[in-house]
Amino acid sequence: MAKRKRLTPASPDFLGGSPAPTASPEASPTPAPAPSAGPSPARPSLSAASTPPIAQVAGGAARNAAFEEVTALITEARREGRLIQPLPLSEIDPGYLVRDRISVPEEDQQSLRESLRARGQQMAIEVVDLGEGREPRYGLISGWRRLSSLRALFEETGEARFSTVLARIRPPQAAGEAYVSMVEENEIRLGLSYYERARIATKAVEAGAFEHDEAALSALYASASRPRRSKIRSFAELVRRLDALLRFPASLGERIGLEMAKALREDPGFETRLAAALDKAAPESAEAEQEAIRKALKTPAVSRAKRSEAPKQGRLSGPVELHWQEDRGEIVLSGAGVTEELRQRLEAWLAGK
Repeated sequence: MAKRKRLTPASPDFLGGSPAPTASPEASPTPAPAPSAGPSPARPSLSAASTPPIAQVAGGAARNAAFEEVTALITEARREGRLIQPLPLSEIDPGYLVRDRISVPEEDQQSLRESLRARGQQMAIEVVDLGEGREPRYGLISGWRRLSSLRALFEETGEARFSTVLARIRPPQAAGEAYVSMVEENEIRLGLSYYERARIATKAVEAGAFEHDEAALSALYASASRPRRSKIRSFAELVRRLDALLRFPASLGERIGLEMAKALREDPGFETRLAAALDKAAPESAEAEQEAIRKALKTPAVSRAKRSEAPKQGRLSGPVELHWQEDRGEIVLSGAGVTEELRQRLEAWLAGK
């Protein structure tokens, strides 16, 4: 069996201190010090005095690790567009994308302004960082109504709480992805008409976000059924050919819109008749405009046989002789009546068209 070894206390002078005095039994006891009138000196806390250096190092390392973890999480959230932060209204470009809402009823905007005034902004908008040196710095992706309402409130009140908007800063992305983000939000939150859906697709193509209408429709309305995308495609033809004529296009229903698209395909004279009908009616409401459209749709079109018999060229005599060839798209004016004044009048008339 191993022999046990008795341990003795460490020598007091082991760490270089002076040896402690040894008390002898014969020595008289030292009297206790008299109580001091002043406050007793502060003693170091037990935890500070007793915390070993290794524990202090470990605690500091843990704090640094926690700080680095939080910093990494914030950086990742900012990079992925999950971090919400306030941005000055002046730093956001609302026209970065062509909006899919042609118009918003004033009563809806008024309700939103009252909600923002009473409860503040409850949902963040989405913007994209356009890069340093750009003015404005951020482009609006979604949240146009909230942004415009906050701007109206700031102009009205001048209150600092309306001078900024809560926003999620999305990372730079392709224009097509930005359009998809905008459409996805409004498809969920707002009831877009077929015309509005078609308009955003055609404008996205014009902006170069997509190569053609089919690519735009497939990307922007990927969750829509084939029949639904087919209807949006029909309305896209209305947007391209009639957008400048219509005053209330967002109010067009599915049925009348599809009838108009069919007339554009099958009746070459429909667009001209419609323009004349709308010019004559000068509608001030969606109902009046659609009434004029129905009249143009009911006007019988010239039959194909009659169209084929129509003259392809002709001539008018008088002070001004006019020669035209329909197949070449050519009109020639000649004669003594062709003057500088006539040219100016013709240019003014054509400019008005």
